[in-house]
Amino acid sequence: MTHGQNTDPGGHPEEPRYDAGWVMSPFDTTDTSSASDASSSFNASIGSDGSGGFGTRVPAENPGSPFEAPSASAASRAPSVPAPTTPATPSASSPSSASSAPKKASGRDRYLDLLRTLALIRVVMYHLFGWAWLTVLFPSMGVMFALAGSLMARSLKRPALGVIRGRIRRLLPPLWIFSAVMLAMMFAAGWNISEDPDNGGTWGMIELFNYIVPIGAPPFPWSIGDKSGLLEQTWAVQSAGVLWYLRAYLWFVLASPLLLWAFRRAPWPTLLAPLGLTAVVGTGIVNIPGETGNAVSDFAVYGGCWVLGFAHYEGMLQQIPRYVAVSCSTLLMAFGLWWASGHLGPDGWDLNDIPLAQATWSFGFVVILLQYSPSWQDLPGRLKRWDKLVTLSNSRAMTIYLWHNLLIMATVPIIDQLYDLPFMNDGMVSLLDTTYALWMFVLVWPLIGLAIVCVGWIEDLAAKRSPRLWPTGTKKPPPRPGAGPPSHSHSRPRSRARAR
Repeated sequence: MTHGQNTDPGGHPEEPRYDAGWVMSPFDTTDTSSASDASSSFNASIGSDGSGGFGTRVPAENPGSPFEAPSASAASRAPSVPAPTTPATPSASSPSSASSAPKKASGRDRYLDLLRTLALIRVVMYHLFGWAWLTVLFPSMGVMFALAGSLMARSLKRPALGVIRGRIRRLLPPLWIFSAVMLAMMFAAGWNISEDPDNGGTWGMIELFNYIVPIGAPPFPWSIGDKSGLLEQTWAVQSAGVLWYLRAYLWFVLASPLLLWAFRRAPWPTLLAPLGLTAVVGTGIVNIPGETGNAVSDFAVYGGCWVLGFAHYEGMLQQIPRYVAVSCSTLLMAFGLWWASGHLGPDGWDLNDIPLAQATWSFGFVVILLQYSPSWQDLPGRLKRWDKLVTLSNSRAMTIYLWHNLLIMATVPIIDQLYDLPFMNDGMVSLLDTTYALWMFVLVWPLIGLAIVCVGWIEDLAAKRSPRLWPTGTKKPPPRPGAGPPSHSHSRPRSRARAR
């Protein structure tokens, strides 16, 4: 595939602004869910490390489950202390009282929410700047699939058919609105699927069904429009390429009842089997052609992380001594880097091009993150200032993931208008050329915010919630220690106002 170039309206020489290969590395958007599964909504994993699996193979980028409550046996070993004759008065100056209180068994795990937010930010950065080292710094897709697997294990306490139906219901409506916009834009630009050499004929028409239910690879043109258009000729590839994640997520959801059944009976073989499968299908030992091979490879590369989510929810990881888990994970990650060093792809150390390195590095990375998982009920310290951002990104992870590539490209015609300003001399033009990607990064976030307002509420409808335009979350102010119930005549109206 040829990387697209942008033309300056002012007639300046063309400069490459956006690499289509980077964008075809989508991110897991994941499942943004509350502790009550009935109010959860799909996240993607958004986002992403992985491999793009639509059309010709292109490299792909990429509520937290609760921690187990203390066991009854542990509680029985606690010494019996007689109750004090007078109740202790809570004191704001004694922070140990809050830290010693038992954690809630329900509610969002803000540590996992923070990981999901970081994954979304990282995937936008990867798709925009194309820095290969970002796939090593933070394997977004592995993290997001692990979080989704943990949530799925929690949900499967209920009948499997109902859980799967609920997951699919939350997945499809955001996809439908995205697909409607994409197909309308492609058809308006002159795409005729019946004449497309890559997707033509009856089979190409049948594959359009994947824009409705992502069981396979949806068709799209690899080049559309002309160089004088607002968007690059590769915009369809870059935008529709993210849909590989939805396919992988759907496959994992459908396979989860069987995977969880196998994990509970043979945890270690089930946990390590995806790594073994990756060593077979991701190294060329067995080559499965076409989209079937792409789907199997995606399933194998990230299957270990999905099952790690099971292990996290079931408490298996907490039973392993931390030094053992970290040591083994470090060795596995070192193997991944060693393997990558001998199998570098066209973008060097980009792990998206090296399935076995991606699988082993992501697996070890996720184990360490989940071993050190502090299970925050609230973001601590200076992180608290980002609480609304974390809440918003988790509530709209699917929207952010689906639309961010198209919105990145939309920044190009906006920024290109600067070249026509009367005060743009040669020095200013050179400065703009040098900082172009930075301006794209700055501008894409307001565009993502606009997408959240315009179409993000569809995620609420899919989850059977009241639609919200900007869900940053609201909390009631904590009651003052020792404060009694409000009086009937004066405090009650004020309390209602706060609740709203």
